[in-house]
Amino acid sequence: MAMPILHGPAYSTYVRTARLALEEKGIEYELDHFDFMEGFPDEQIARHPFRRVPAFTHGAFELYETVAICRYVDEAFEGPALQPGDAAGRARVTQICSLLDCYAYGPAIGKIVIERMVSPMLNREVDESAITAAVPAAEKAYGVLEGFLGDRSHLVGGTLSLADLHLAPNYAYFLMTPEGERITQSTPNLRRWWDGIKERNAMVRTRPEFAAAG
Repeated sequence: MAMPILHGPAYSTYVRTARLALEEKGIEYELDHFDFMEGFPDEQIARHPFRRVPAFTHGAFELYETVAICRYVDEAFEGPALQPGDAAGRARVTQICSLLDCYAYGPAIGKIVIERMVSPMLNREVDESAITAAVPAAEKAYGVLEGFLGDRSHLVGGTLSLADLHLAPNYAYFLMTPEGERITQSTPNLRRWWDGIKERNAMVRTRPEFAAAG
């Protein structure tokens, strides 16, 4: 069987989520790393017409969108199940992934993390007004996730799922900002969850070089 190939930079949260799924399933794969801050290679644009990452190839099968990739990885390969066996559990996983994509990623990563971490790397002035405007939405999203988690060890059910893998890369970066550190102090369930997930072998193996905290 052909080896799966994941196309995208190791520092991307979405690429890392897909890598986590592959790692947790114990699947040998190739990471086709490129730096999208320097532009998208033509072959990546051909794989993903919306110029996003990751893209995924498995033999002749091509796929993009992280949730779709992770579901395929979970269902097409042997290894520990990353989705609950019941319809309600799978629906909750989908709901949490959608919440992260629609309501958490934009303010927490697209604004706060980009301004605090990426703008200085690119010698751009930090937009403090954009950060201030993003904080309430980030607080709300993480507050909702706090409620979903409750006193459990994982976001859905009692075992690791794609919902946890969708959140972990975002949480790792968010926690590296002053705003993320402050906001997550008021979400003790998520802090406890993070303490339990951050040292998993898959998390360690996929940790970006500059992201020593997670």
